[in-house]
Amino acid sequence: MAVLGQFDYLFAIGTIFAFLDAWNIGANDVANSFATSVASRSLTLKQAMMIATAMEFTGAMTVGARVADTIRTKILSVKLFEEDPSVLMLGMVCAVVGASTYLTIATRFTMPVSTTHSIMGGVLGVGIAAIGTEGVNWGWNGVSQVFAAWAIAPGIAGVFGAAIFLITKYGVMRRNNPVKKAFIAVPIYFFVTAALLALLIVWKGGSARIDLNDAETAGVIVGTGAVVALLVSVFFLPYLYRKVLLKDWELKPWHIIQGPLLLRRGEVPPHPEGAGSGIRNFYEGHVTREELEAKRAAQGHSDDIEKHPPAKTVPANGSDSDIEPVGGRASADATPDRQLSVPKKQPPPGAWYTPAVAFFWIKYAFLHGVEQDVVDQQNKRDFLSGDIEEMHATGEHFDNEAEYTYSFLQVLTAATSSFGHGANDVANAIGPYTTIYFIWRTGELSSKVPVPNWILAFGGVGIVIGLWTYGYNIMRALGNKITLHSPSRGFSMELGSAITIIMATRLKLPVSTTQCICGATVGVGFCNGTWRSINWRMVAWIYMGWIITLPCAGIISGCLMGIILNAPRWGMGI
Repeated sequence: MAVLGQFDYLFAIGTIFAFLDAWNIGANDVANSFATSVASRSLTLKQAMMIATAMEFTGAMTVGARVADTIRTKILSVKLFEEDPSVLMLGMVCAVVGASTYLTIATRFTMPVSTTHSIMGGVLGVGIAAIGTEGVNWGWNGVSQVFAAWAIAPGIAGVFGAAIFLITKYGVMRRNNPVKKAFIAVPIYFFVTAALLALLIVWKGGSARIDLNDAETAGVIVGTGAVVALLVSVFFLPYLYRKVLLKDWELKPWHIIQGPLLLRRGEVPPHPEGAGSGIRNFYEGHVTREELEAKRAAQGHSDDIEKHPPAKTVPANGSDSDIEPVGGRASADATPDRQLSVPKKQPPPGAWYTPAVAFFWIKYAFLHGVEQDVVDQQNKRDFLSGDIEEMHATGEHFDNEAEYTYSFLQVLTAATSSFGHGANDVANAIGPYTTIYFIWRTGELSSKVPVPNWILAFGGVGIVIGLWTYGYNIMRALGNKITLHSPSRGFSMELGSAITIIMATRLKLPVSTTQCICGATVGVGFCNGTWRSINWRMVAWIYMGWIITLPCAGIISGCLMGIILNAPRWGMGI
């Protein structure tokens, strides 16, 4: 039974808005991990959702408590609330109300903002409203450290992403026979990515205590990477050999488990006329400079986009290219004005409460968020996207079969980045909520409070629901609208971002995953050799969102806190 039972209503309000905050993290922030994979066509939206569900929830449950301590205890001087802990409880409620309200508005208007910024702004706002500026820990062990991480994280992620892509570009993609070079690089990259994931869990990062000395920790990390690299070499490389080099069009993904037995599969049967190769064109809808000039010349357009805009931005087949894509869809699959946000089929006849109609709408409510064609929506031209074709034409098109090998790597890096996101960003919702719960239940303050597993699960479930219901909204604003994406580029972006997030989680810094992936995306975009490869309008829009997030969330939370604390009180005996 709660000690502060008179404040049950505050606990209830905090629970509702903490869940809304977690929902917004899933709807707004998880796109940071998977927008690149979906944009490069390494994953479909539904596949990305399923992987993200597993990794986000696992990261929140295993590592989320570590960063939650920073959000809860390092920003405000908890000792200043010792005389009346309920004031701190009220402050945390106001913080999650302000942060979740702002995030809901930003998500609705397709603004990929930082959920870390929002909760930090909320906590700062209530601290200043309750005690003044002296109530905030501005030192290096508090706000200054977090501010520094925000400023440094995009640059670090950009450097890591650019370095990884340059190694890939000049070590694999531009070499003679890039497919064979990719076969050598794939096990190495799998080793690095798996070792990083093990590092995040084992290197003093988990919420459960793992007693290992430095040598044992290093052994576990290297051993995990080595085992994954061995499994990839034994089972995955034979599959790639048959699929890519021998053009085995009958091979299916589940044949990977056959491993070395695939090498004894025999000769590849003749390729039927009209059958696809099984390897999709990752540059579908993206034209080269020469193709773009020829296309616009044929349309009677010059390079002056303002005087001669493209005749049609999104063709009927959802592609910006005149070239027939490998294994592409027939033009009858789509119409120019199709609405992707409405059901593909009409509900069966009958009243809404009949079983068939009710089942239809329940299914639509749960699945409409994963039935969006995000890639097609990224190709739509608007004020922020500018001339997407012109921007993409600056990017070099690498060997498509070599890109195919990196599509599998990108799945692993996206999963690693998603795990790091769940570990790092679940704290934005559950950090303040843990304080609310602890004070409500005990009536006491403590700088060290273990985060209950049910609260970690509460935050993880909120993130997953937000992802499935509205995650597509931010995904269609990222990806190809910032720079050209392909599996090799997306892999470099995600791995660079994941390394930065893992470093931040190890140092207990609640960095913005939005900043990390955007910094890595810009870093990789620069590697195309020209600043025109990056959509600076979209980058500026995202940066503007970062700048206004903290003050907006702070003002909402601070005003709410100030009004409640200073409101007139009427009652008997007053």
